[in-house]
Amino acid sequence: MCRHLAYLGSEERLGALLVTPEHSLFRQSWAPRRQRHGTVNADGFGVGWYAEGDPVPARYRRTGPIWGDQSFADLARVIGTRALLAAVRDATVAGADGEAAAAPFAAGPWLFSHNGAVRGWPGSLAPLVAGLPPAELLSLEARCDSAFVWALVLRRLRAGDEEGQALADTVLEVAEAAPGSRLNLLLTNGGTITATAWGDTLWYLTEPGRTLVASEPYDDDPLWREVPDRTLLTANHTEVLLTPLKDMSEDMASAQRKEPRT
Repeated sequence: MCRHLAYLGSEERLGALLVTPEHSLFRQSWAPRRQRHGTVNADGFGVGWYAEGDPVPARYRRTGPIWGDQSFADLARVIGTRALLAAVRDATVAGADGEAAAAPFAAGPWLFSHNGAVRGWPGSLAPLVAGLPPAELLSLEARCDSAFVWALVLRRLRAGDEEGQALADTVLEVAEAAPGSRLNLLLTNGGTITATAWGDTLWYLTEPGRTLVASEPYDDDPLWREVPDRTLLTANHTEVLLTPLKDMSEDMASAQRKEPRT
């Protein structure tokens, strides 16, 4: 129900990452090659990027299709960055939130995107509302499932959880409350990329000094590798680590079953 991409590496123009490649995110907005749910991602788009020396990313988001925005074409041609996260959106449910519902969502140094859909939204996640402070719930940017999932992730990040643990715990929590949900999450702080494959496609490409993580490859480079379903990916400029989420859930359940020592 979306396509997204994150990049770390030497400085590149936004256009070189999002527009120029043969099967770029720009083209995936109307002709994705590996999208399993939906066909056109025209319900908004966004890109967040980091400027040298500034840990807080800038964002550009719009409600319409990426191909219809001439201002973005100009920005993509001239702006360079060493890290970005971008997404094109196919809305799960039609709504009036507009630009606020378009990824990436942001807080502090983080950018976040959700590719997928929460089954039974919003009722299925009603039991999780109690876990959010009222002020955070009232401050949600949008009323869509992705914005709520981001709030769950952000709660954990602000509590001190590492990015990988925050994503993994959120996916397992949401999947338990709403079985059958598709929860491909993508997060960056400008220095690392963290992602989950849960119900949809995820690929990565790593070369000396640069890493890309995306819903699908933006070209036919044979170095692209597909991430197995139900996997947590953590990456930096030089390496990618894959951890099965199934194993993580089993480890958590085992820990809960152990009796405390006396």
